[in-house]
Amino acid sequence: MKVKALSRSMADYTRETKSDLQRVQRNIDPALHPLERAREYKRALNAAKLERMFAKPFLASLSGHVDGVYSMAKNPWDLDQIITGSGDGEIRMWSLERQETAWKAREAHRGIVRGVCNIPGGATDRFLSVGTDKLVKVWSRSEGAVSSDGTAEAIATYAGRHAFTSVDHHRSQAQFATGSSLVEVWDVERSEPVANLTWGADTINAVRMNQTEVNVLASSGTDRSVVLYDLRTRSALSKVVLKLSSNAIAWNPMEAFTFAVGNEDHNVYTFDMRRMDHAVNVLRDHVSAVMDVDYSPTGGELVSGSYDRTVRLWDVARGHSRDVYHTKRMQRVFSVRYTLDNSYVLSGSDDSNLRLWRARASERLGAKSNRERATAEYSDKLKDRYKHVPEVRRVLRQRNIPTAIKRASQTKHEMLASRRRKEENQRKHAKPGTKPRIPERQRPIIGTTSK
Repeated sequence: MKVKALSRSMADYTRETKSDLQRVQRNIDPALHPLERAREYKRALNAAKLERMFAKPFLASLSGHVDGVYSMAKNPWDLDQIITGSGDGEIRMWSLERQETAWKAREAHRGIVRGVCNIPGGATDRFLSVGTDKLVKVWSRSEGAVSSDGTAEAIATYAGRHAFTSVDHHRSQAQFATGSSLVEVWDVERSEPVANLTWGADTINAVRMNQTEVNVLASSGTDRSVVLYDLRTRSALSKVVLKLSSNAIAWNPMEAFTFAVGNEDHNVYTFDMRRMDHAVNVLRDHVSAVMDVDYSPTGGELVSGSYDRTVRLWDVARGHSRDVYHTKRMQRVFSVRYTLDNSYVLSGSDDSNLRLWRARASERLGAKSNRERATAEYSDKLKDRYKHVPEVRRVLRQRNIPTAIKRASQTKHEMLASRRRKEENQRKHAKPGTKPRIPERQRPIIGTTSK
């Protein structure tokens, strides 16, 4: 004979400290809780309102440069370090923890510092810089010499034939690539390039090496093309031509074949290098040219800086930004970076300031207790569950943006709607099949070529 008995241990219901909550037995039968859905909705609405109420993304403005900040690099082996290059030829190394300059070279280049990048490895603090003075310089905070007037001096210098626009270093080999009127691959032990790569462009805007598929190199040029090269054969792989030129390239750190480009047509396009005939996604919210893009360390988000004086954060799977950052004094944004702990965003603009932002505007900084963490996770789940309800969606999407950007966005929306109406009218009066519909992800692409 089976006997069922109810047993309850006092240890399960006794508080260890006075601050602990009393454990209560709860029957989860839906019939006993007819108002549960209404309570959940109210909690989701309150969570959305609290998120917008406590959204204060701006943390600090690091001043020190005299001219605009046009290039930026992060050190994968030092979370506290960020390197910036200015329009007056100055290079600074910043400590994000102390929010101050840790090292600087006043006259690093004669002209704009167009690119900086760290030398991988972690055993050294060396980094590269390129400028419009046709020089590539190697710097080190610990190894570099200092002149009598206190100015830092470069460890090594490489002379090129053209003004440089970009630089990036190989992940494991002693090689780096520069962009000028062509893509040049350099060996650190040689004073001349070991390979010259070109495919039609007059000027290269950006050069980026893939940090996962380390033998793949991407470049964008003024001829509106994005070209992929193979460093092993030192030849081109494929080429895609867009309607307008691209200013920046960023590789996804978690997906080896995916990269993003920031374009002059106000959009960010993500591509799969295996199929370049269409974009994987089109991110559209900017109202002016996109000057720089960068992936988060998780590969799930993007940050972009634009000529419209805003910084936008994106979910790579969605077409619109999840947040937009701006200040009254911030001017055109030329460089942006995600920090490697996925918690902060950095932006450099031509008002000479480096700004530090939260990656999530309302996230509380510092250590959290288990109860606080559980409450935040519960609130996020509620907002995600009810994000399609009009009231919750309106609160979550509400942003205060400058009047000029709002007007430009409305004008752009009207122009695109007018263009779509015109195409529909032409399609109605044309012979059937002569004017097919072009998907939005193929519309900006003029053609692709593979070798």
